[in-house]
Amino acid sequence: MSDTIILSERAEFDHVIQEVSKYIHLYVMAFEKNERTITRIDKRERMYGGKGIVYMIQMFDQKELANNRLAAYMVLLNRGDESGFHTHHERNEEELYVVVHGTGEYRERTGTQGPVRKKTLQKGDITTIRSIGYHSIENTGDEPLIMFVITTNNP
Repeated sequence: MSDTIILSERAEFDHVIQEVSKYIHLYVMAFEKNERTITRIDKRERMYGGKGIVYMIQMFDQKELANNRLAAYMVLLNRGDESGFHTHHERNEEELYVVVHGTGEYRERTGTQGPVRKKTLQKGDITTIRSIGYHSIENTGDEPLIMFVITTNNP
């Protein structure tokens, strides 16, 4: 990977942190550990076939939380950014979205062809999906859609 790409990605991630920090404090106080901020940022273009870019601001190291695969901020910076329909069936997971800022359209269905149920989400709303379902989220507002996502695994 060239230095130019690394610097460009660093600037992009710094921009994401700057935008998110306008609305929330990126901070973790984990039991018996030093206080800290994020562990890393993942960039996912066309996440699960969706549109635009989704950033995952990881707040914990992998395997740091028991039976949790993920505890991170999902950030859809721009109107139209979307995480497409996906399931958590393969890993026997349940996933919760807690909206901390912005507005979005949440969609869910049973199976790949079931009827789609839609709901406009805003700050404070919580959704959950079990392993049999499929879900999707799209930023429909003019500000970043920021959600805290918790994905649990039932081993």
